[in-house]
Amino acid sequence: MTIPRQRGLTEQAATTAVDQACRMLRLPTIRAQFPELADTASREQMSYLGFLAELLLAECDDRARRRSERRIKAAGFPRDKSLRKFDFDANPSIDPAMIHTLAKCEWIKKRLPLCLIGDSGTGKSHLLIALGTEAAMAGYRVKYVLATKLVNELVEAADEKVLTKTIARYGRVDLLCIDELGYMELDRRGAELLFQVLTEREEKNSVAIASNESFGGWTKTFSDPRLCAAIVDRLTFGGNIIETGTDSYRLATTRARQGAVS
Repeated sequence: MTIPRQRGLTEQAATTAVDQACRMLRLPTIRAQFPELADTASREQMSYLGFLAELLLAECDDRARRRSERRIKAAGFPRDKSLRKFDFDANPSIDPAMIHTLAKCEWIKKRLPLCLIGDSGTGKSHLLIALGTEAAMAGYRVKYVLATKLVNELVEAADEKVLTKTIARYGRVDLLCIDELGYMELDRRGAELLFQVLTEREEKNSVAIASNESFGGWTKTFSDPRLCAAIVDRLTFGGNIIETGTDSYRLATTRARQGAVS
């Protein structure tokens, strides 16, 4: 398809030509916004070059936003959690400056691990998802998964002779977020398969985990002491360890709400 070109187009003909050109060139944002931007350019007596820059920047910004949304969706987060919604005042154990430094994603660029350790209700999962979201927005490929779901998937992959492919898939993402590590005991086979994923990613890409158990209690999850020690080593070497404490924010909020009602 070609678009007829001639000088002295009427306003309607020019609008139609721009619309058709944007369809052909796949520029949906310019197509949607050019009438409004053209009116603004006319009112503000913008130069042709300035008007063109505004159109192209609008398209670039919208494409970046859509790419970010696709990366967040591909990560598989179970809930929408952001740092903006995290109540740092409710948990003084967590250093806001440290978390906002982590949100800049330098640790992911350096392929370092992150561990969030604390009791239930202290904000571990919220921070894990929020930092994963920040990484996706910054352009990194992120995958979120529950520890038990990951192990079950690895066991099934091993049974179906596709383990290498599955481990490679988890190895490719820039940040792997593993939630609820330590909630359930893993048999030796499951622990060994998880170890393979961690080994595949070691010093290549980052892993972030959230656990309700201190490292000393991980022998409940990984019954083999040597394997447990190796996994702890993979998840802590050179990385950051954030302790979210023992006081449940959710429980405190519930009690405060009940007190207000009574």
